[in-house]
Amino acid sequence: MKIKIKRFDKTIPLPEYKTKGAACMDLSARETTVIQPHSLGYIPLNVALEIPQGCWVLLAARSSTHKLGLIPANGIGIGDSDFIGDNDEYKLIVYNVTEAAVTVEKGTRIAQISVINYEKMELEEVDSLGNTDRGGIGSTGAR
Repeated sequence: MKIKIKRFDKTIPLPEYKTKGAACMDLSARETTVIQPHSLGYIPLNVALEIPQGCWVLLAARSSTHKLGLIPANGIGIGDSDFIGDNDEYKLIVYNVTEAAVTVEKGTRIAQISVINYEKMELEEVDSLGNTDRGGIGSTGAR
């Protein structure tokens, strides 16, 4: 799949797969960002993308991002196929869980991104699904 990409700062390398088996490309912070304790921060990721119709962007923290004391504020980010403008820069929204300010330096690989195909849903409302209930959250036990 070919994706058009715009970098805001060309001194930061293009995103890339870091291993042969990587599912996502790493994204780097475009500028140094300080996130205060127990606060939200927005880390610009230096890319705007034009993705095909029928696709969406999965934006997630790298597995090492938590070591900084930062977690994604919204779990994952979702980029819709119409988020494609020249200034539609992807940003990682993080929450600082620590008691100290966290500085993310320009060029730090902080997030990862993948483009995924999807199929639009068509809902059909019914009064019953006609299936057996499984039992809710945690119904299969802990072991």
